[in-house]
Amino acid sequence: MQAKSPPTLWSGQGFHLPCLMGLLVLVGLAWDRLDQPLLLAFWTAVAFPIAHQLFVWLAWRLELNSGATSRVIGFGAYLCIFFALFGGRFLSLAALAWLDAGSLGVAPTARIALTALLALPAVYALYSVHRYFGLKRAAGADHFIPSYRDLPLVKDGIFRFTNNGMYCFAFLIFWAIAIGFNSSAALVVVAFSHPYIWVHYFAVEKPDMRFLYSRT
Repeated sequence: MQAKSPPTLWSGQGFHLPCLMGLLVLVGLAWDRLDQPLLLAFWTAVAFPIAHQLFVWLAWRLELNSGATSRVIGFGAYLCIFFALFGGRFLSLAALAWLDAGSLGVAPTARIALTALLALPAVYALYSVHRYFGLKRAAGADHFIPSYRDLPLVKDGIFRFTNNGMYCFAFLIFWAIAIGFNSSAALVVVAFSHPYIWVHYFAVEKPDMRFLYSRT
């Protein structure tokens, strides 16, 4: 039986906001330890994951509680903003890594091997999301279109190994970018953004799934 009411706007934020603040403190300390490289590029790369996940939180919860996201901007505009911010995560991190290339000091052979080790499952996960899961569904279409809630769990591709192939494996592409460019600054940003997506999962996505699918 479906929950009587969806999570409120603030459900889970007692976990989300302290985690975000704590992660930002650690990022600031690490950036300072690196002698504060590339002020604008570094903090832009940090800002994109925050902006992306805050946007998703607001859009999803407003939609579930009042349909406000559909009324104000529509599902199409939501998707455009979602993927623009998601793309910004890649581009800002890649720009930072390129500007800071070589600072990590990993030997070429180890760097190539580690980059490949990270990139291969990440690319397979991204392919699986596109091929079997669908980009609209990955962006949270089930919050807007009820028919998506009747679709079965995906068990093909990377999803044969885990129900959350996106966060477990697709996000390894960010680590591959940081290691591939041999960038310590980019590595710090990735060490922030990957745990932060799991904060989003527990604070926003999981409570929403309980309402939408009546399962934990």
